[in-house]
Amino acid sequence: MDHALVTRMRDLLPAMLDDIGELVVRESPSADLDAVAASADVVARVGEKLLGAAPERIVLDGRSHLRWAFGAGPSTVLVLGHHDTVWPLGSLATHPFSVVDGVLRGPGCFDMKAGVVMAMHAIAALPDRSGVTLLITGDEEIGSPSSRELIEDEARGRAAALVLEASADGGALKTERKGVSLYQVRVKGRAAHAGLEPERGVNATVELAHQVLAVNGLADPALGTTVTPTVMSSGTTGNTVPAAGEFSVDVRAAVVDEQLRVDAALHALAPVLPEAGLEVIGTPNRPPLMASASSALFERALAVAAGLGLPPLTRVAVGGGSDGNFTAGVGTPTLDGLGAVGGGAHAAHEHVLVAELPGRAALVSALVAELLAGGRSDSTNPTAADGAGRP
Repeated sequence: MDHALVTRMRDLLPAMLDDIGELVVRESPSADLDAVAASADVVARVGEKLLGAAPERIVLDGRSHLRWAFGAGPSTVLVLGHHDTVWPLGSLATHPFSVVDGVLRGPGCFDMKAGVVMAMHAIAALPDRSGVTLLITGDEEIGSPSSRELIEDEARGRAAALVLEASADGGALKTERKGVSLYQVRVKGRAAHAGLEPERGVNATVELAHQVLAVNGLADPALGTTVTPTVMSSGTTGNTVPAAGEFSVDVRAAVVDEQLRVDAALHALAPVLPEAGLEVIGTPNRPPLMASASSALFERALAVAAGLGLPPLTRVAVGGGSDGNFTAGVGTPTLDGLGAVGGGAHAAHEHVLVAELPGRAALVSALVAELLAGGRSDSTNPTAADGAGRP
């Protein structure tokens, strides 16, 4: 027999699907500030309907973020998500929103507009919302350049951060994430005619080749550290010795020490060719989310799931980063991957399994309630049962 909260969420499933659809059909590619602002309008409207309060709209570097903070006292639990996506405007033409045979599809549905709606329904179901902050950012997919400080400030000192990013395969929670570092390696050479006098040039492509091999060698598979040269460009025409070139580097590391080792090694690179110039730009972008930050929360979530009559939860370590890396990085216990169950993030087959939405939303709601109860010193804490959010 279903727990009452699961039954309640199942009864709300049609409304939940409508809300997800409303968010999905408002496309929100991260780099399009107007599209993200319009998406924030929709998220705010849906959230106000469910939570009974308008959010605080925070615009940083032109990017639109939304915050609901309930109760007069300090926040205990941060619930975190994002409404921007990787999908360009016009994606709905080829990937329309649909719900067919128990599968919901549409650009950004899995990563992570379904999770945003789940968070709202989960918080709306709480009998007392005081101590909860819901933060929905608008630039996660491009590394959270404007929202990082906001996220870290909201997370500091909280009992927990719950991240409604999409789950891993089979609904597994994400209890470890590698740290992410991003770099550009730029080479300066000297142009010359490739046929008449190539010896008078300094070949940036050849220098790049040396540097790509050196960078690739910084990986440490035994420690799970990947150092991957990615996009590369060099030169201007087929008959000219290239005078300049560059390539990008993606670094993933499970521990901070590895991030720092690779960072130091990249910035210590030196040119190989005489007269070539070399510049390395970049730093660590996200610290690792380590198991130590999530293990206690995962055990609590296991117990909550059992109490709701849900299947046992599973967990996994992943290479991708999220804003949960930032919350863990400031010392806040963090549990990630609490959002939708499905697959295909960033891909043509992106989808959400409809049948999993009620149980998942119930899990988040019950886990927040338990964390709030543990964070309150007495039973006289002021409530926010009417949904009023503080500015």
